[in-house]
Amino acid sequence: MAANARYADDLRRTHAGAAIILPALREAVPDNLIAIEAARPHEIFADILDSLYPTVRQPGRSITGDPVQSPLLEADTVIGAGVVIGDNVEIGRGTVIGANTVIGNGVTIGRNCYIATNTSIDCAHIGNDVVIHSGVRIGTEGFGWLDFGRTNRKVPQLGRVIVQDRVEIGANSTIDRGALGDTVLGEGTKIDNLVQIGHNCRIGRNCLIAAMSGLSGSTIVGDGVLMGGGVGTSGHLNIGSGSVVHGRAAVTKDWPPGSKLAGAPAQDIRDFWRELATVRKLTKGEQGK
Repeated sequence: MAANARYADDLRRTHAGAAIILPALREAVPDNLIAIEAARPHEIFADILDSLYPTVRQPGRSITGDPVQSPLLEADTVIGAGVVIGDNVEIGRGTVIGANTVIGNGVTIGRNCYIATNTSIDCAHIGNDVVIHSGVRIGTEGFGWLDFGRTNRKVPQLGRVIVQDRVEIGANSTIDRGALGDTVLGEGTKIDNLVQIGHNCRIGRNCLIAAMSGLSGSTIVGDGVLMGGGVGTSGHLNIGSGSVVHGRAAVTKDWPPGSKLAGAPAQDIRDFWRELATVRKLTKGEQGK
């Protein structure tokens, strides 16, 4: 789908057999591509997804008796009271699932994980040695809409959440599934309590994200990024590896590796302190008159 002029170069290079495009992009269509012109390509795309992937909501089943007898569970798994597990779930050995947790159809969970009480996991692959605290929601539908403020039509969310090894997710955090691709949390990354990760975000390895932060959809975070409490991103942007984003910063554009950011909108921290110092000098000057 090419619904914006900024996709013209991608359209010229694509190897797809067909694409839904804006009429204005007709000249960028390769000779071997079938172009479907539409004034509102996103709407046509959503119609196709609704037809190919109709919404089906199936309840799971409660686990009773000795869970080791199930072919889906490896030995030495511990399943708490009231746990509900869907079809085709796989859980590795040594993993503990806390009481009243719900595991949706097709979820895979690695070895030696700890999943606390009252969590829900859907449309996800969880690696080894992962810790998920109480109340976490993984695989919820991403916040994607068309025709904003009028019909608010939902964009089908068909991707997964990939949680790599040694990730820890704090209590009551939410990780949305991808729209078409996957939402990914890199190996060794630690997420604090009450953090929102939007659909199609990709978080690098060994990042730290403090409480009350919210990453809008398609935010790409490099390896080793540190985020203070209450950080927000506007989505569809990149934060380079090794960057430090100070608390309550609002990131609205791409930043290179090693950036140190503060403020709303976020800027280089040296510029932030310089501007703050200037404002303080001006204030003191006015008070002295």
